[in-house]
Amino acid sequence: MLYAISSFFLWGLFPLYFKLLQGVASFDIVVQRIFWSLIFLVVVLTWRRQWGWLGAVIRQPRVLFGFLASALLLSGNWLMYIWAVNSGRIVDASLGYFMSPLLSVLLGYVILKEKLRPLQWLAVLLASAAVLWLTWINGALPWIGLVIAATFGIYGLLRKTAQLGALQGLALETILLSPAVLGILLVTAWQGHNGFLQASPMAQALLVLSGPVTAIPLLMFAAAARRIPLSLLGLLQYISPTMQLLTGVFIYDEPFTGARLTGFMTIWAALAVYSLEGLWRLWAEKTRNAGA
Repeated sequence: MLYAISSFFLWGLFPLYFKLLQGVASFDIVVQRIFWSLIFLVVVLTWRRQWGWLGAVIRQPRVLFGFLASALLLSGNWLMYIWAVNSGRIVDASLGYFMSPLLSVLLGYVILKEKLRPLQWLAVLLASAAVLWLTWINGALPWIGLVIAATFGIYGLLRKTAQLGALQGLALETILLSPAVLGILLVTAWQGHNGFLQASPMAQALLVLSGPVTAIPLLMFAAAARRIPLSLLGLLQYISPTMQLLTGVFIYDEPFTGARLTGFMTIWAALAVYSLEGLWRLWAEKTRNAGA
């Protein structure tokens, strides 16, 4: 639980961090995050002398493909999130992370063939109604939130079923992306529009720090996902979007009234139904075990 709470709290602070990098293009920030995360993870693995797993993984194409898929999902999630933050759409980004637990439930039903209980179906239907409402009032799908929810939800599913531990899994993801990242850095440097080289010293320092700032909460999240029930992880996950929403509304004055507030309140109702049902099931199971 400490791993999960810490990771979500740190993610909740990310809008403040990435707002400091508004002068750097979102795509360049993502490339730098991957590069400096790779450097950080290589140092950690070398210090801990934990490279033995890599030889075995290289001989398993299916595992490599799975981690390549999760790496692409993660980088896509980063790109959408950073763009949203620096485009004044923090509230829209927070919607994605509010929807993510409910999407995880639906993914479990569709992909893992898990059975949904009646109240879980109610939560999913309420979330769907909220999306339809926000689509109607805005004249378009809340695509920022949907993309963020989909990429993070599927990423969480892949990491939940991954064969590698938190540190090794994240290292493999960055390693698989490293050829493309290094190619982009070399080409942009050659053409004279490398985001890091053109940034201010302050921005360069923040970009370098984005490696550990990115890797540490992700490692905590992956470690938590493998240790605690998915239902509990889903409850704790609300810490991050709540902090992001409050940041967008009260610090950056993003609009959050009227019909838009109604859509969010419907999402919160869905989350309340989902959370209370999960807590009730957990309490009932503990009561039965105690009685036995």
